Amino acid sequence: MADFKLQLERLSEIAESFTFEVTSGWWNARETESASAFCAVDGPFVFRLAARRVGDEIGIDGDFSGRIDLECSRCAKRYPRALREAFRLVLEPAKGDEPTDPEGQRALSQEGLCLGGDLEAGWYRGPVIRLGEFFAEVIALAVPIQPLCFDQCPGICAHCGVDLAETQCSCEDEKIESPFAVLAQLKGGAEES
Repeated sequence: MADFKLQLERLSEIAESFTFEVTSGWWNARETESASAFCAVDGPFVFRLAARRVGDEIGIDGDFSGRIDLECSRCAKRYPRALREAFRLVLEPAKGDEPTDPEGQRALSQEGLCLGGDLEAGWYRGPVIRLGEFFAEVIALAVPIQPLCFDQCPGICAHCGVDLAETQCSCEDEKIESPFAVLAQLKGGAEES
């Protein structure tokens, strides 16, 4: 698995540029089977960043780009989507105000980096930070929650399953009784009494 390291002793007040390539193999190794079926990486993600030291703090600005293959949440078709997102991260040295939860402590000891709740701030410890967890969070937040192959995708017919973007189904012409029709009749009877 790739190790995206940033050597902190190399940083100065003048921003230094770095480029990291996140392969589809790295992403797929991190994700569960169900997540990989929903979202497949179509080529590498490229992270471009500028890192600098400001006093004890580390500032990282950058962006990433890549392509993913998603499943439309309405019609279940696979479609490609380009992702591009900018990010900013400010890290403070861990001096006792860092998180005390076990996950935060593990991240500081293993990665040299613990992210805050908003992904724009965090803590670092040691001469090296590993950016893999941060990259994974940035990618995950850029993936749409409800992906659509196009904004007005009509989806599939709930009754016959035909793709409404390709074919007009006959279900609209037929009077299909709702499973709630019995409740509507009961409510109508109660209002008449």
